[in-house]
Amino acid sequence: MRIVGIENMEIGLINHELQNGAKFIVYQYCISILILTFRRSSNIYFIRSNQGSVKKGLQFSLISFLFGWWGFPWGPIYTIGSFITNFKGGKNITPEVIARLNS
Repeated sequence: MRIVGIENMEIGLINHELQNGAKFIVYQYCISILILTFRRSSNIYFIRSNQGSVKKGLQFSLISFLFGWWGFPWGPIYTIGSFITNFKGGKNITPEVIARLNS
């Protein structure tokens, strides 16, 4: 997965931001085609300590709103789950990303 938001950043600056409360977040979205429903995660987003994480997830909630409801029975279930995750600020995967970057 690609990490959005760390382009041209040195590792020292990334670590400094993480110590100040930055985090790595993924968002969920759902796409349905009749009886097939796909729940996917976005790229990883680096959210700095002074940024909010809900606003970046709105585009994925919109995708779910437009394309997620139509599969039965999982479309509505996954769509609502995506809304809940995204409006809570996404899923924080900072420990996993740090472990991977350090290995």
